[in-house]
Amino acid sequence: MLHFLPAPLRGLIAGLLLALNTLFWCWPLFIVALLKLLLPFAPIQRALRFVMHGIAESWIGVNKFWMRLVGTIEWNVQGLERFDTRHSYLVTSNHQSWVDILVLQYLLNRRMPLLKFFLKQELIWVPVIGLCWWALEFPFMKRFSKEYLAKYPEKRGQDLATTRKACARYKTNPVAVFNFLEGTRLTPAKHAQQQSPFRHLLKPKAGGIAFVLDAMGEQLHAIVNVTIHYPHGVPGFWDLLCGRLDAVQVRFRQVDIPREFIGRNYDQDEDYRRAFQQWVNRLWEEKDAELASLHQQA
Repeated sequence: MLHFLPAPLRGLIAGLLLALNTLFWCWPLFIVALLKLLLPFAPIQRALRFVMHGIAESWIGVNKFWMRLVGTIEWNVQGLERFDTRHSYLVTSNHQSWVDILVLQYLLNRRMPLLKFFLKQELIWVPVIGLCWWALEFPFMKRFSKEYLAKYPEKRGQDLATTRKACARYKTNPVAVFNFLEGTRLTPAKHAQQQSPFRHLLKPKAGGIAFVLDAMGEQLHAIVNVTIHYPHGVPGFWDLLCGRLDAVQVRFRQVDIPREFIGRNYDQDEDYRRAFQQWVNRLWEEKDAELASLHQQA
């Protein structure tokens, strides 16, 4: 509808709509979150979580509106029809841009439970949205370097404890726990620094999803492995706001969770850790081949 406007003006309009949308929905979210704190009764908290998820889904719905308003995206999507909102999923994807998150929310909103992302602890201080993530019980993870853990070994395993605590809250409502296996966005510099064996991916970090399986494996219906490709180049967030994102290819693959991985301890079971890492690497090899095929088609 606004395609006739210059791209920077569309970007300003979309940015304003995003800000207003966030400010509008954050207040009912905060009110319901406060009620949840004041009423620590399981049936009431379960109902209030359902309301809070509905608020977040409405926020995503308005974001989908302004994305369609400022640009036309050609969607090439496969495998989206297999999901529902009654089951819990573990979702992962390759990571190239902040746009990835908007793409996933655009496609999965109300098709599966609300995506709960693993976030760096520092992001809780992002104005407004950080408090929204906290209210929605997104898991905040504090990362420790190998040098720090060597100096303070008592901190080892805190990520697992945080994951278990977050996942314990998800047992009363269906949830889609999301984790970028690469841990960071792909860039040529990071790819070279890692000496990644994959052509289009960084090395996967298996620990994050292993901890989720450890904490709630029996509750999860399946793993959803998502491959995102931008045939005309990886967009930045400003490109999305300006309506410059014109094509996205997305492949959803539902992967059954191997039964031998349920109820195992990734931190303490070396044989399991090695087997799980090999399994994840095979998934990544398949994803790398799929990305190579998508690049050739482009």
